Amino acid sequence: MIKLENIETFGWEAAIRGMRNPKNSWNKIDSVWNPENTLCMLGPNDKNLALRLIKAGSEHRKFLRMIHVQMDITAPMFWWSEFDTYKIATTRDSCSKIHTIHIKPFELDDFTHEECINIPIAHDALLTVIDACEQLRLAYNVAQEREYWRALIELLPEGYMMKATWDGSIETLLSILKQRDHHKLKEEWEPFRQTCFDAVPYCKTFYEAFTGGNNG
Repeated sequence: MIKLENIETFGWEAAIRGMRNPKNSWNKIDSVWNPENTLCMLGPNDKNLALRLIKAGSEHRKFLRMIHVQMDITAPMFWWSEFDTYKIATTRDSCSKIHTIHIKPFELDDFTHEECINIPIAHDALLTVIDACEQLRLAYNVAQEREYWRALIELLPEGYMMKATWDGSIETLLSILKQRDHHKLKEEWEPFRQTCFDAVPYCKTFYEAFTGGNNG
């Protein structure tokens, strides 16, 4: 289970201007962008150059590092532990588990449970753990004793859904999409990849050049 929202990109104008600096070819710029520089329509000249630079290798496609992608992601903690391996030019602001875990009652939909509900022993175990977490939450709210809060943090399942706002360059995003193609956690990674292809401007086109034509 995963949800991506509020996807934005910015930095197109500077990136396109910069990719033409080596040959002083600014007069060939034919792209357009809105006043906020959040969405770009690549012109034929710029698109052709961008794809050639991407295919030429990392030392030539530096312009990709100047285009930023931002999004809100809600995903299970076990997915975040994988996603957080990508730390190059990224920033993540998360909802605080430490400070807010005790605020609202626990519900089944606070956890990813696609397979658990289909396997009786897993389903029963998950419900038992959720109930225990709720009892610890209530005990902490009444007593305000750290031991209940600590026990809650230790017991909280890895399937707990966490929300964060993520920022990274398109180059980093393309690397993520390539490395997580056909990943075992398909319930999270396949929707993540497809949403990026659909919602991030030119993501799929750049990805095909980035991977030599294999778009997954």
